[in-house]
Amino acid sequence: MNARPAAWVLFLAALFGCLQLANVTGRDTPDSRNYLSYALSLGGADKEEAAGRTIAYVCASRGETASRNHSVDVRRFRAPDPGPEIRDECRGYYDWSVGRRLEAGQTSGWTAPFMSERFMRIFEVRPGYPLLLVPFVTVLGVTWGLWAAGVVVAAAGGVLVFLVLRTVGVPVGPALTGQALYYLLPTGATAMRPMTEGTMMALTLAVLWGCALVLRGRAGAAGLVGVSLALLFTVKHSQALFLSVCLAGGLGVIGLYRRRAGRPVGAAVKTLLKVTVGATIGIMLLTRLLPYPSESDSLQDLLTDHFNRPDRERERAWWEFLHLELNFWMEWLRRQLAEPLFLALLVAGGWGALRRWPAFGVLLAAAGGTGVLSIAAHPDIGIDRLMVMVWLVPVVGVPLLLAEFYRPRRPYPFPSLTQGLRPRTPAPQTPEGLKIAQPRPTHSARPAFEDEAVQADQRGSGGGSPQGRDG
Repeated sequence: MNARPAAWVLFLAALFGCLQLANVTGRDTPDSRNYLSYALSLGGADKEEAAGRTIAYVCASRGETASRNHSVDVRRFRAPDPGPEIRDECRGYYDWSVGRRLEAGQTSGWTAPFMSERFMRIFEVRPGYPLLLVPFVTVLGVTWGLWAAGVVVAAAGGVLVFLVLRTVGVPVGPALTGQALYYLLPTGATAMRPMTEGTMMALTLAVLWGCALVLRGRAGAAGLVGVSLALLFTVKHSQALFLSVCLAGGLGVIGLYRRRAGRPVGAAVKTLLKVTVGATIGIMLLTRLLPYPSESDSLQDLLTDHFNRPDRERERAWWEFLHLELNFWMEWLRRQLAEPLFLALLVAGGWGALRRWPAFGVLLAAAGGTGVLSIAAHPDIGIDRLMVMVWLVPVVGVPLLLAEFYRPRRPYPFPSLTQGLRPRTPAPQTPEGLKIAQPRPTHSARPAFEDEAVQADQRGSGGGSPQGRDG
């Protein structure tokens, strides 16, 4: 990447960061308090200090949000601002509830006791994102530290989109479009929230980048895939498991298709299959050996309002879950058909990826499928961020579709002042009767880009990095 594309990439990332100054606070969710208190504890604060600073941030954010909503309420904007009162009520409630749990001896782990120990255990096994927050909240404080961490994580995701697209042979223009789409679509807004989703998307894109590099003949990039999956395990182990399983399934489909077509599977596909299958087995073993919450705990958390109600019996719990699952997807589909922009972008992105490079398109669809698995494991219609991974398909796939019709503009220099005074050199004349031979077009059953990708795949670890037709 030369200086000019790099400058555009940095400009888009900086512009996105500047726009986020409009909302420094008000992005937190109930889970944000758990990650923030975890980070503060890792930074050296005791339980009381971590809880106090977290409560101050959460309640100040809620009060400011209430003030904003009040200022545009056509019925109540003339009334006194309720923000300070809501902030004080929030602090009073959390000081009482957290203080009561601390006095009762709920001091284990790294998170402040905002909920029961059983619920907080779910966050104790996710140290990756709190570790990322530690330097930001230590240097910049809680409010600006969370904002700066969100900007860095979201900007990094956009840069990774650009790198992925350039690796698969997309010209600079559509690759920058992909970076801009990452910032403009819900992926950018979700990445800015003080939650794990932004880091998860960035690491998922790093895995896709590594897969694309391996498919282009750089076998050493398999290490990038393995390291990214390992880091993703520390952020959210369920996402790491979903991603490794989906990628392994997608690679199996590619290998089976090539065998049935009489083509070699390729060293690149075999290498990636070994990495993803190994990661799947490793994740499953670690979650069993370490005291991680089980699938049963996740199911009870969903059906008992975060363990605030009695546990369901095992058989009854699964019947209720399946009933909720069916209702969820029917309601989700109804809402999507009413506003089908997401479905249209999803189809366009999937078509563009499969058309441009089928092997990579399958892996992109597999990465997006982790969002479907996440929301299927927790079918809550009010938590749309669980499905944010599916948006990676249009973010990466739409630029791949645009690249089919993209023609870079050639520079047209301005004529010099003396150009009209210079004698023109006559164009050489072709002797009469002499025909200039024209190159005969070649036709192939597959696009040239796919042929070169297959050749790179067959070379495997040869170390070459063939360029695509637009690369």
